[in-house]
Amino acid sequence: MNQGADSRGRWTEADIPAQAGRIAVITGGNTGIGLETARALAERGATVVLACRDMARAGAAAEQIKARAPGATVRAVRLDLGSLASIREAAGELRATYDRIDLLINNAGVLSFKRDVTADGFELQLGVNHLGHFALTGLVLDRLREAPGSRVVTVSSVAHRNADIAFDDLQGERAFRGFSVYGQSKLANLLFTYELHRRLAAAGAKTIALAAHPGGSHTSITRNAPGWFRGVSKLASWLRLGQSASMGALASLRAAVDPGARGGEYYGPTGPLGMTGFPVRHASSARSYDEGAQRRLWEESVRLTGVTYPL
Repeated sequence: MNQGADSRGRWTEADIPAQAGRIAVITGGNTGIGLETARALAERGATVVLACRDMARAGAAAEQIKARAPGATVRAVRLDLGSLASIREAAGELRATYDRIDLLINNAGVLSFKRDVTADGFELQLGVNHLGHFALTGLVLDRLREAPGSRVVTVSSVAHRNADIAFDDLQGERAFRGFSVYGQSKLANLLFTYELHRRLAAAGAKTIALAAHPGGSHTSITRNAPGWFRGVSKLASWLRLGQSASMGALASLRAAVDPGARGGEYYGPTGPLGMTGFPVRHASSARSYDEGAQRRLWEESVRLTGVTYPL
């Protein structure tokens, strides 16, 4: 069922409530879906923090947003999700600057077809897409809990649907297949979201956790992919199985600000294969609802990152 809001039953940027006085932290907010998410929230009055690895690009993105939203408050914080030291430094800066955070949108992601590792030795995609966000969220969670109505939104992907978590080879050391490992990291995003939602609810927290996916949006995530994969992406675009970054950002935005959204929900485009269209609530894969896998991944994430949650 389409839960949209306009005359055609579609949820659009026009449905974003006023965000004045709210503080939104967006990882990877300097490009693609993250940039469009940041721009839309800034236009509604939110103070937007772009948490990005490249500060020059983040600064340029901030200026771009301000040009679209005169008077907007946009700043940048250096965050390398592939480094626990950088994550702790960024979390410390956020905590020192803000006594509360209303929205944390875990948007940044990488796709790699060759095995690489983070500064801490984690497989790159798992390390950045899941473990980095797990650590960041835990380190600023008390600031989120200070803000009534606060939300953690983690961006997954349709790639999670055919994925599983290889707990016996989580880092892809014995077998590495790029897109499968990417799918694993995106499934991890959902397992994390649902476990976080359950723990927040059990603690009586006012913060809720949700997930979203952008469908087949045209972004720079495929920049390091081999030529054949970029060719497939172009073909999908020609067949209209893809959409703009601004359309892809709507799912994250709906999860972040729709007053009717509830913790533990998952939003994505309503079109064929979930690749295009306006955002609606979806069910994710059966594997993503496995509570045993959710708890196991959580415990492993705590072990690997050393970050415990104040819940």
